[in-house]
Amino acid sequence: MTAQDSATRTTSIAVSNGTVLAALGVTAFSLTFPATAWGLEGFGPWSLVAVRSVLAALIAGGALLALRVPLPPRRHWGPLAVVGGGVVIGFPMLTTLALRTSTTAHAAVVVGLLPLTTAVFSALRTGARPSRTFWTAALAGAAVVIGFTVQQSGGALTTGDLYLFGALLVCAAGYTEGGRLAREMPGWHVIGWALVLCLPLTVPAMALALSYEPVALTAHSVTGVLWVAAGSQFLGLVVWYRGMAEIGIARASQLQLAQPLLTLVWSVGLLGERLSPAAPLAAVGVLVCIAVTQRART
Repeated sequence: MTAQDSATRTTSIAVSNGTVLAALGVTAFSLTFPATAWGLEGFGPWSLVAVRSVLAALIAGGALLALRVPLPPRRHWGPLAVVGGGVVIGFPMLTTLALRTSTTAHAAVVVGLLPLTTAVFSALRTGARPSRTFWTAALAGAAVVIGFTVQQSGGALTTGDLYLFGALLVCAAGYTEGGRLAREMPGWHVIGWALVLCLPLTVPAMALALSYEPVALTAHSVTGVLWVAAGSQFLGLVVWYRGMAEIGIARASQLQLAQPLLTLVWSVGLLGERLSPAAPLAAVGVLVCIAVTQRART
């Protein structure tokens, strides 16, 4: 085997591993909205977001402390703050507020647009220049997902839409900065330090929110808050950022085209929401677009 063949094989393995890791992250994220809906059965919106962030920070901080991970260099603090503001505080808070008035099906429009928005942020921030084929497939995938989710929710706009679009922007920024950092430090360090960095805000917020919002500990509410803390807020982002570092931010982001459809499946099974007959067609369209973006030059 020549050196070139060996390098090609190594790259191919890295891409395959990165795709699997990013796909695992998408699967974890797809449960976020149903788990949040469960959490809202026993927690207020402010309490839920603060508790999930503090619990996730305790998990991450314990791992960082146990493994004696040194503090990140000062040049990483700014990007980590963007990650914290986007995926630790901004996206959870805005989507939780939206879910007070929107169904999970309607809220899925956020992640329907998130892959395209993240790809745009990545191009602007990192200078990546995906091919025309990539952008065409990304736009087509976003159109399929948006059309399906709007049809699923009856085409009506809700009062939570402003929250949802705000969540879209802050999350795309957090994904982009986290993906960049994951090229220089392990993915779990990225989200771990971002969670710890937010503790001076999330701990007082949790104490204040719990003092004002009543809490009802039920099986659903406890399960929901534990999942969004450990699964969505920490473990999902660990594999997600690692996957982005392996295959690139733009390419990884397009795997999230499948997330709204997965969310709708969970919503049917866990929340009893009804699924549109158009779901199989939308699923096929999304899978085709994902396949094209993964093969296109990025």
